[in-house]
Amino acid sequence: MPVLNALKAWLDAIAPKVVPDTKLGDAVSYTLNQWNYLTRYTSDGRIPIDNNILGREIRVFATGRKSWLFSDTADGAKASAVVYSLMLTCRVCGVDPLAWLRYVLTELPQRDERADIVDLLPFNFARTEAA
Repeated sequence: MPVLNALKAWLDAIAPKVVPDTKLGDAVSYTLNQWNYLTRYTSDGRIPIDNNILGREIRVFATGRKSWLFSDTADGAKASAVVYSLMLTCRVCGVDPLAWLRYVLTELPQRDERADIVDLLPFNFARTEAA
């Protein structure tokens, strides 16, 4: 953490000297205001240093936004969002989405419509597939 401590000391030293409404002033102010968030990963080794994984997952979702403008109904848009969410959950859990869909679409019709289907969710499918 010596590098982060040096960066923080430098930011604290130049903050009063930079003009606030400039790009440098904005960058220094933002960094100091977000310091606790920017350095949180140093307090717990399980926390990643960046959010690249999340960024990659969200990119798929963000590129679909333009398509959703043409959803005919709010229910159709909600259904699309649910499908996106389930497919991304499969990816995060290391589950092949096609294998999961085949399983769910053959299993679901055999169940009562009031039945609990939590075991069909991708993260539970990953556990049963591994067993």
